[in-house]
Amino acid sequence: MADVKEFQNIIGVDFQNMSLLEQALVHSSYINENPDYTLGHNEKLEFLGDAILGFFVAEKLYKDYPDANEGEMTRLRAALVSRDALARVTMGIRLGDFLYLGRGEESSGGRQKKANLAGALEAVIAAVYLDQGENVTRDFIVRILDKEMKRIDRKDIMVDYKSRLQETIQSRHQITPEYRLVSEKGPDHDKTFTVEVIVNDTVLGKGTGKSKKEAETEAARFALENL
Repeated sequence: MADVKEFQNIIGVDFQNMSLLEQALVHSSYINENPDYTLGHNEKLEFLGDAILGFFVAEKLYKDYPDANEGEMTRLRAALVSRDALARVTMGIRLGDFLYLGRGEESSGGRQKKANLAGALEAVIAAVYLDQGENVTRDFIVRILDKEMKRIDRKDIMVDYKSRLQETIQSRHQITPEYRLVSEKGPDHDKTFTVEVIVNDTVLGKGTGKSKKEAETEAARFALENL
C-alpha cells in the first residue's frame, strides 16, 4: 500500500483527515479488484478538483496579467490545466509512486499514464481544499504550477502578441509587420537580443529577450500598446 504520510510530506500539506488524501490516490481499477475498500475511488474528488483548479488558475491569471484579454487568459488557463501540464507537475511530487492501482492497470503502466496522473492530481487538489480550505489550496496550486506558469508564459501568451499585432496591422494597412534585429549582446550561453517591429518604415515597438523570438514578442507587445 502507498505510504500516504510520505506523500503528504512531499506535497507540504499537513492533513487533518488523512483519509481524504488517501482516497485521492485511489484509482477505480483498485476498487474493481478490492470492492470492500471503504473509501472508494477518487473520481468524485477529481471532478471537484478540476473546478477548483480552474478557478484558482483563472484568479491568478486575472491578477498577473491585467492587460491580457479574455482570449489570451482562456488559452493560457487551458494550457496550464491540460493533461500534459498536470502530468508534468506530478513528476515533481512523485504522485505516480503513490497511486492505488488494480493489478491490470499496474501491469499496463498505469503509474505513468497521463490520464491517471492528471486525474489524481485534481483529486489531491480537492482533498487539500476540503481539508485545509481556500487559502492553503490557492498556495498549493500556485506552488506546484510555478514551473509550468513560467514555461507557458514564454511559449504561449507572449507569442499571441505577435498574432494580435499582425491581425491589427493587416486589417489597417494590408501589410505584414517586419521585425529587425537591432543588437545581440552577451556570450553565446547568455545572449540578450533587441528587436524592432516596423510598419511602413515606422518603428512601432522595441523589445529585448533571451531569444530573438522573445524579443520580437516583446516588441509586438509594445507596438500594440502604442497603437
